[in-house]
Amino acid sequence: MIVWLIGLSGAGKTTVGTRLAARLRTKHSNLVYLDGDLLREVWGGALSHDVADRKVNAERMSKLCRMLDRQGIHVVAAVLSIFPQWQRWNREKLSDYFEVLLDVPMDVVIERDTKGLYRAALEGTTDNVVGVDIPFPRPADPDLVLDSSGRGGSPDELAERILDALAVRVP
Repeated sequence: MIVWLIGLSGAGKTTVGTRLAARLRTKHSNLVYLDGDLLREVWGGALSHDVADRKVNAERMSKLCRMLDRQGIHVVAAVLSIFPQWQRWNREKLSDYFEVLLDVPMDVVIERDTKGLYRAALEGTTDNVVGVDIPFPRPADPDLVLDSSGRGGSPDELAERILDALAVRVP
């Protein structure tokens, strides 16, 4: 099972993802939590955040998930995921793929701005920020869409809603 959490920076992917992974580990000890930012560090940090390097990172993440999937290792992946072709690839190549969009309006992520990305992009001191100068295409057909603006529940409640959806689906 690969649970793929998609959302803008500040949408809550890491917060919800770590809580979801902790809960899933009670049933699946063979579960790995992957985060796009952490994997950039693991792979040496040589990639920039421009579209070309983001595409390389997306390919790496999807192929790492396929390698783990083939070994029977479950994954919760927190990924910005701006490439529809890799989302399609995941559906085709992964044995049990479940895609969750953590949906939050731009004004909320700008207000949160935990990394200072949006402020810098809007001030013109940085570029290659998804949602500002790189488009964020909404996933075409996520299995679940959750409002992660704060109005849709706490991160723990969102993790529980994902667990509920996983429990009733037919893989």
